[in-house]
Amino acid sequence: MLFYDIYMVFIGLLILIIGVLIGIAFLTLLERKVLGYIQIRKGPNKLGILGILQPFSDVIKLFTKEQTYPNFSNYIMYYFSPVFGFILSLMVWSVIPYYFNLLSFNLGLLFILCCMSLGVYTVMIAGWSSNSNYALLGGLRAVAQTISYEVSLFMILLSSVILIMDYNLLMYEYYQKLIWFMFLMFPLGLCWISSMLAETNRTPFDFAEGESELVSGFNVEYSSGGFALIFLAEYSSILFMSLLFVLIYMGGYMLNIMFYMKLLFISFLFIWVRGTLPRYRYDKLMYLAWKSYLPISLNFLLFFLGLKIYLA
Repeated sequence: MLFYDIYMVFIGLLILIIGVLIGIAFLTLLERKVLGYIQIRKGPNKLGILGILQPFSDVIKLFTKEQTYPNFSNYIMYYFSPVFGFILSLMVWSVIPYYFNLLSFNLGLLFILCCMSLGVYTVMIAGWSSNSNYALLGGLRAVAQTISYEVSLFMILLSSVILIMDYNLLMYEYYQKLIWFMFLMFPLGLCWISSMLAETNRTPFDFAEGESELVSGFNVEYSSGGFALIFLAEYSSILFMSLLFVLIYMGGYMLNIMFYMKLLFISFLFIWVRGTLPRYRYDKLMYLAWKSYLPISLNFLLFFLGLKIYLA
C-alpha cells in the first residue's frame, strides 16, 4: 500500500510538472501577444492558429542550438547552475495544496521561502562562473536586489501568517470566506505585488538584465539549453508568485474557474507592467526596499501582532 501511495504521489508530481511547463510555454506566448498589442503590432501569428504553436517551436529551436561556453569559465558550475535553478523553481510547486494525492503539509509556506532563498545562489553562481565582467555585475545586482526584497517579502508574509497562525496553505481558504486579505491588509497587498516583481527580476526592476549597461546581465554567456533553462525558471517563478498572491490575498485555493481567472489576471499584470513602466533607477530600488517597504511591513506586523493578542 505504501509503495502504491508513493507511486501515485510520483505520478501526480509528474503531471504537475508537465502542467507547469505547458503553463510556462503559453505564458511566454501570452506575453509576446500582449506586448505586441501594447506596442500596436501583432505578436507571433504564423505558427498554427493565431501563433498558438510558437512556444513549441521556440523550445525546439533553443534546445537544438549549439551549446557554447567560454574557455575561461568554471565549466561545471557554469553548466549546472541553470539546471539547479530550474529544479528549484519546480520544487516549490510540489506544496500547492491540491485536494488529492500530492504533498500538502503544514509547513508549506516555510518550504516555499527556503526554495526562494536558494534561488539566489543559482543566479550568483551563474554570473560568477561565466568569468565575464558583465555577467558578474548582473549576478551581483540580482543577488543584492533579491536579498533586499526577500526581507520585505518575508515580513509581509509574516503578517498574514500571524493573522491565521498557520503555515498551511490550505488554511487561507477558510479564513478568506467572508473577506479577502487583499482588502483586509490593502497596503501590504500592493507592497507584495511590487516586491513580487522585484523578486522575479521583472520590469520595472529588471536590473539583473539591464540591457542598456550590462548586455543582458548574468545570463549573457549562456546559449541554447542553458539560456532556455534560466528563461524557464524565471517564468515558472512568475507563475508561482501569481499563484501565491491568489492563495494569500485573493481568496485562497479553490478548484473552480474563478481561481484560474484570478491567476491569469495576476500573470497578465506582470506583462502589463512590463509593457507600461520604464526601468527604475538602482539606488531608488534599494531605497524603496529598505526605507519604504521594510518600515511599512514591520509596522503592520506589530499591528497584527497587537490585534491578535488583543482578540485572544
